[in-house]
Amino acid sequence: MPERSDAPHRLDPTGAGQHAANERLRARGPAVPVVLPGEVAAFAVTRHEELKAFLAHPDVAKNARHFTALREGGIPAGWPLATFATVEGMTTADGDDHRRLRGLVTQVFTPRRIEGLRPRVEELTARLLHTLGEAAQDRGTGTSGVVDLREHFALPLPMAVICELLGVDTDLQGSLHRLSSLIVSTTTTPERALAANREMADVLGLVVARRRAAPGDDLTSALLAAQAEDGDRLTGRELVGTLLLMVIAGHETTLNLIANAVRALCTHPEQLAPVRAGKSGWGDVVEETLRYDSPVSFFPFRYPTRDLEVGDTVIPRGVPVLASYTAAGRDERAYGPDAARFDVTRRPAARHLSFGHGPHYCLGAQLARLEATTALEALFDRYPGLALAAPDHDLPRHPSFVGNSTEVLPVRLHP
Repeated sequence: MPERSDAPHRLDPTGAGQHAANERLRARGPAVPVVLPGEVAAFAVTRHEELKAFLAHPDVAKNARHFTALREGGIPAGWPLATFATVEGMTTADGDDHRRLRGLVTQVFTPRRIEGLRPRVEELTARLLHTLGEAAQDRGTGTSGVVDLREHFALPLPMAVICELLGVDTDLQGSLHRLSSLIVSTTTTPERALAANREMADVLGLVVARRRAAPGDDLTSALLAAQAEDGDRLTGRELVGTLLLMVIAGHETTLNLIANAVRALCTHPEQLAPVRAGKSGWGDVVEETLRYDSPVSFFPFRYPTRDLEVGDTVIPRGVPVLASYTAAGRDERAYGPDAARFDVTRRPAARHLSFGHGPHYCLGAQLARLEATTALEALFDRYPGLALAAPDHDLPRHPSFVGNSTEVLPVRLHP
């Protein structure tokens, strides 16, 4: 049954058909009522200019104490999106608390330190490319060279980098990715959601215990040192919450970015020509991918602290609001009538909002760009005939309307 034009839009937990749905949502207005899993009422901001203003609005908060339904007991137990609202860390903090927590992490995520990671990112990329062909052979594909690029390249690169930054030992990395995927998924059952969050807290608690016993040059050790200097600066829950957010944001989004860029280039092979001719750079590919097919679709949550007008719509105080980066990225009002076209020569290239805007702008933006540009350039240099091994529209979606990519990415390494 088609959706009534005035009815709240029910977000598909599987993440299917997001771009088609986004087109309808943008046509309805800059802010649209939506229904989340668990029959939770919310709004989504879908247009570029209105989203940019909303993200930086002084009457919009991130702390869940402003979430009316949660505060009044109206959210079901095991709600799959609860972690985004209740985790204690800088993404759910406002004002002085946000500045305190962000300041601690900023000490590690300095531009100089991120740039200093370039040789390590290049080394990891080269190692993964060396084993990519072997992975195809190991899967019994003979000389066809078909391999799941998501599993063997797009995932292990950012996972290794963020875990090294956080001081996470290699034996814990598989568990952290598995649990991150469950937490980001919007189809997770209440029982699995609760279990995943408990297990994630246990694993991160082990990370903290190991770094407390053997400190190193990593973010976890730095946060523990700050905690020891002044116990009021960082609580135990804030420490685990910060690590949780860094693990998820530090690899899930970059994984999706690399995968979505490969998909876009393989379905628009003509876009490789200006890159190979030097008319556009790999940085342009990354920025256009961020706009055209953002690695994050509907990001939860923000809460108006008063009834707030967004365009001609009033969002009531205390209602959770999602930032729809995939919808805003194809807004014709911002990008012109060809907004739905992938074009690496588009200017200006970095106008998108995929890293957010305002005080909560993504701290890892520079690192994500470094990893993605390095990975894509090396990948297409090594395998210039790289092609999808299955039609893009047939690839199963990652079951989420938060993360935006596919579950697998089978590619043929050689034409």
